[in-house]
Amino acid sequence: MSFRGDRLASLPLPTAVVWFIDEIAEAKGRQALYTRQAPQVLKALREMALVQSAESSNRIEGVTIDPDRLRPLVIGQAKPRDRSEREIFGYRHALTLIHTNAASLSIEPGILRRLHQTIQEDTGDAGQWKTVENEIVELKAGAAPRVRFRPVAAAATPAAVDELCLLYREAVNQRRAPFLVTVAALVLDFLCIHPFRDGNGRVSRLLTLLALYQHGYEVGRYISLERLVEETREECYEALRQSSDGWHSGTHDPLPWLIYFSSVVRRAYREFESRAGDVRSPRGAKRALVQAAIESFAGSFRLADLERACPAVSRDMVRRVLKELRRKKLVECVGRGPAARWRRMPKPSA
Repeated sequence: MSFRGDRLASLPLPTAVVWFIDEIAEAKGRQALYTRQAPQVLKALREMALVQSAESSNRIEGVTIDPDRLRPLVIGQAKPRDRSEREIFGYRHALTLIHTNAASLSIEPGILRRLHQTIQEDTGDAGQWKTVENEIVELKAGAAPRVRFRPVAAAATPAAVDELCLLYREAVNQRRAPFLVTVAALVLDFLCIHPFRDGNGRVSRLLTLLALYQHGYEVGRYISLERLVEETREECYEALRQSSDGWHSGTHDPLPWLIYFSSVVRRAYREFESRAGDVRSPRGAKRALVQAAIESFAGSFRLADLERACPAVSRDMVRRVLKELRRKKLVECVGRGPAARWRRMPKPSA
């Protein structure tokens, strides 16, 4: 519905979106500069993004595993033990497919089904369009469940996906709108179709990554877009709610979703440049990642919070950096034991 007629070409872009797109375009132009320097920090960022993406995208859908199993499953040699671990493992394989083959993966119904098959291998309908109706239900504490959106009917789903993929490719080839606008519209319409019984959210995030890669926006290799979505989950749901209203009749407003979508990409590029640009010595890559994570905490934090923020860094390295910063009186420990909290010390005034 977002691609029919000249909707995208005539969509008035508010100043905020134009600013976002311009800032992202400038950051995209600097990608090569960062990717040529400090290869060790880039490797650490890639590992971190891989772990965080597999964890966050599944945790949004209520799939969680023991934190100690996460890193071995995603970047180690561990084998999954149960269904939750297999879903994390499958998402990791889907990410690897996109990271290594994005340029050759055409956005068409077949790749959507392949991604779903990869992440939902344990289910009987993995890689299959839905055969029963599904609804997007809003759950709030103390309130009865409410149907927020009814997606495309099961019988109409294959044709809807075919049309979406066809119109998306036409919009890209004919440059009807800036690429970020086109990708945002693709993800919005995919979520409104909701073509699978389960796993639509995870496939939508993989589709986001794939489409961005194909247009040269490769920040998702180094910063987990899924983590940023998880951290802004309520904003995501509200933007989707606003932009899906009236979607079936083509009277919807894509702008709330576009503003949210572009803000996440902009935030990812800012974080990437901050983390990559802070590193002066390749040997200090992982130490710099830990220090950057500490700087990102608004208040106090626990050792577990720091480990979660730096999944590609070993526990020993995290503790070593904390000990070093404590010795330099840059952080202090409040309390004792595993639940002790840490906080940054005020910087001395000049």
